[in-house]
Amino acid sequence: MLHKIALSALVYVAAVFAAAFVLGTLRVLLVAPRLGELAAVALELPVVLCLSWVVAGRVLRRWPLTGQGQRLAMGGLAFACLMALELFLATRLFGRPLDGVLAAMTTLPGLVGLAGQIGFALVPALRGQPAG
Repeated sequence: MLHKIALSALVYVAAVFAAAFVLGTLRVLLVAPRLGELAAVALELPVVLCLSWVVAGRVLRRWPLTGQGQRLAMGGLAFACLMALELFLATRLFGRPLDGVLAAMTTLPGLVGLAGQIGFALVPALRGQPAG
């Protein structure tokens, strides 16, 4: 069972992260300079959460996790992977200092983004096991 939870979490985070990376790039380069960072994050968030809902459904149809606790574990592991990916990319790829990355999470746009990431973690449990 742990294998299925881990596989589900990794597929879920990989698919959502890939799409969110593209959306985030568009947010930073095109939307935020025109509307501001908070508005840009607020526009991106529902798109990513809807995408998370769809991806979680497909993952859970492929690798069913019938128990609520199993789906919470999937979301929790996916969240941990997401945060590790974000910290790695920010510090290694973009060269931002760790304290700067963590400080950005305490701003209003950062907190809205963090709330969205927590929502991403809860989606598998909220979605439940999709039918067939």
